[in-house]
Order: sequence, then structure tokens, then C-alpha cells
Amino acid sequence: MTETPDRPSGPFPAAVTVDLVILTVRAEALHVLLIERGKPPYLGLPALPGGYVRPHEDLDAAAIRELREETGLDGHTLHLEQLHGYGAPDRDPRGRTVTTAYLALGPDMPAPVAGTDAGAARWTPVNDALAAGFGLAFDHGGILTDGVERARTKLEYTTVATSFCTEPFTLSELRSVYEVVWGLPLDPSNFRRKVTRTAGFVEPTGERRATDPGRPAALYRRGDARELVPPLLRSSSDVHRPATAPPAHP
Repeated sequence: MTETPDRPSGPFPAAVTVDLVILTVRAEALHVLLIERGKPPYLGLPALPGGYVRPHEDLDAAAIRELREETGLDGHTLHLEQLHGYGAPDRDPRGRTVTTAYLALGPDMPAPVAGTDAGAARWTPVNDALAAGFGLAFDHGGILTDGVERARTKLEYTTVATSFCTEPFTLSELRSVYEVVWGLPLDPSNFRRKVTRTAGFVEPTGERRATDPGRPAALYRRGDARELVPPLLRSSSDVHRPATAPPAHP
């Protein structure tokens, strides 16, 4: 058989890696964990944490290992899911590399510790990391964009927003997660009604936390539901703050 460019005669040589989009809410802003690359290519540039999949290691195990090495956190305690596969021929100047990206979501996480091949690791506001000219290495700008959009969509159809909260939490803290991730202000009363009327979304603990100002706020924990029925859509006007009425003309 004659070999053609689309039909290699032997095993196709490619490296396999995992990359992590690790998101958390800090200081009322959505942050992503970035490292500073400590070796070429893209020496000194910011990048998503990740690394090569080891022999006899599956993808999920590699992602959990990288998460532990980069943040000191146990991936089993966070929301962790596969995001997408990326395999453009020129995505890595060292050679053909196929990566599986993972999305990890968790409450305000501790200061990260740089891995062995990173010069530094830090939490960076997502808006800064996606700004023009920020210069994420490889194709990590596109991967981060996909990860943020996945998180925003997951908040519409699942209860994953509670993964950003440390239990117990108030409904105000849960609403803040939605506002930060979506970048939209929500009406407190409408949001409370939606959440408390959705079976299994949250469960009251029966306790309260003193707030200033105002009376003590009721505390909640995650419910047993995983999907929101009906969904809590970004486009739904009944969870947004009411529009300010235009002034009346004399």
C-alpha cells in the first residue's frame, strides 16, 4: 500500500498532556490559577498549569496529580470535569502535542505553590488573563475562554455554583457567585425565590450568621440535586435587577 500524508504507515507520534482551568472566586472576582513558565518554550510567560501524562497513568489521574502538585488541593474534593481536547498541529513548537483540558471549580483556594517546572504560580483575575495583549502561552487563551464559558453554562443548568461556596453559606454568598461568574447583577428577592423553590438545590442548616447591617442570615448547605429543573438562565429577566424606570417628562 502506498503511504499518503493522510494515512501514516505506523503509529502516529504525539505527546499527551493535561491542562487545568482552575477557577475560584476571590475578592468578588473570578480568578484563574496561572503559572509562570520556568523553561522554554514561552519561558517566563503565563500559562495554565498542566503537564505530560505519565506512562501507565490515565487522563483523570494525571489531572488530579497536576492539581495536587500545583495547588496542594485534592481534586476529589473539588468539582473536576473534562473540558475539551485540543490537538492543533502547531499548538506546541516542541512537536505534535494533544492535550485534554480539565475544568476545576472550588471555593476561595489557598495561595498556590509553583510546580517543579514553573517559576511562580498565582491567582489572576479572569478578565485580566483574557485581556488583549496579556500573552498566555500556547493556545491557553482559547482553552481559558472555553473553560469560563463552560462554567457560566454549568451555572444555568446544574447546581455547580455551590462548589464555589464554603459550607455553610448564605443565599447572598451564593448569589454573589452567580453575579461574579456571569458578570450580571441579580435581584436578591427573585434569586432567593428561584433557589429556595428548586428542589434539592440547597438545604437549610437551621442556623444563622450575624451580618452587618441587617438581621442574621439563614445558612445553607449543598442539596442532593445535580441538575436545575427548571434551569436558571442568564437570559431570564426574572432573576435580574429590575431596570431603572426612565424619568417622567413634565
